[in-house]
Amino acid sequence: MRRAAITDSKGRVPHGPGITAARPLRRPIEDPIMTTETTTPAQAPARVVPPSPDSAGHVLPARSATPVVPATPAVPATPAIAAVPTYQGRPYAHPDEPLFDQGLRFDLDTIMDRRRALKLLSAAGLGAGLVATGAVSALAQSLSPSASPAASAAACDTVIPEETGGPFPADGTNGIDILNQSGVVREDITTSFGDLTGTAEGVPLTIRFLLQDASNGCAPMPGAAVYVWHCDRDAQYSLYTITDQNYLRGVQPADADGAVTFTSIFPGCYDGRWPHVHFEVYPSLDAATDAANRLATSQIALPEATCNEVYATPEYAASVAAFARISLTTDMVFRDDGGIHQLGTVTGSLAEGYTVDLAVPVLTA
Repeated sequence: MRRAAITDSKGRVPHGPGITAARPLRRPIEDPIMTTETTTPAQAPARVVPPSPDSAGHVLPARSATPVVPATPAVPATPAIAAVPTYQGRPYAHPDEPLFDQGLRFDLDTIMDRRRALKLLSAAGLGAGLVATGAVSALAQSLSPSASPAASAAACDTVIPEETGGPFPADGTNGIDILNQSGVVREDITTSFGDLTGTAEGVPLTIRFLLQDASNGCAPMPGAAVYVWHCDRDAQYSLYTITDQNYLRGVQPADADGAVTFTSIFPGCYDGRWPHVHFEVYPSLDAATDAANRLATSQIALPEATCNEVYATPEYAASVAAFARISLTTDMVFRDDGGIHQLGTVTGSLAEGYTVDLAVPVLTA
């Protein structure tokens, strides 16, 4: 009996391209500071012979009982060999460069070391309590479908709709590619990385995804990865309309629950588009270095009530007019179904910041 094809809400059948090996990334840590000390052996004090009169009755000056030894010629010092900086016992691949610029291979090794450490903690039972009480686990519990097979199958009949990546993806599909840059793997995307510096200002927004395998009964997808990007509060995109910044872009791997979290700011609104957040899902962190490996490309639609609250602040004044001219039913991306499968669930407040959650079922087979 043939199994019914799984489609998205727009009647399309998403698919996942093949995976090619690539190199992962890591976050920078301060360069180690190494110091050396030298000591000089202590010398015993010379014994002094008290003064005594000579044959004529004159008192001779005090003299040392230690014989005078001619000075030893100085030996030329051996040139010092510069020590190679290390991180976690591993020498830098490029000793003259900062830690964050050691390349993807170095970043991959760091990430793998962290994963091994977490596995050891889990095996020892030390991390179980943390995982059970963590905020990410709460996200998984709140967004996961029922544990029953029937409910799981129903929840994944519609996978996340496939959408455009837009004109500013920076994933190599439109010129610029940051997926291979050291430093792009990070949770906090409010700052630029690498050789660029700067911070995106705005109302705090935590972005949380729950990745689900629609080909396997909505099972979580640990080890999968998400690349996320969006505009700043002035509706500008880094690397394109702001060329000297690369903030509000980043990659993160999913945890054991399939959850991925980013720290960001609430995006602004520009003409023709409903406020949104772009994202791509990859089968692994390795695969997230090449856009050809994407399992899905989609967008989060932000709720109207939250947008009204944020855009009422002076810092977001430029978004007010554009937001008044757009709706979910007229937006070029969400108008097919009003964004029903992409509308994020928002909690929080203007004073404390917001959190947007979205469950993301994708096909892996």
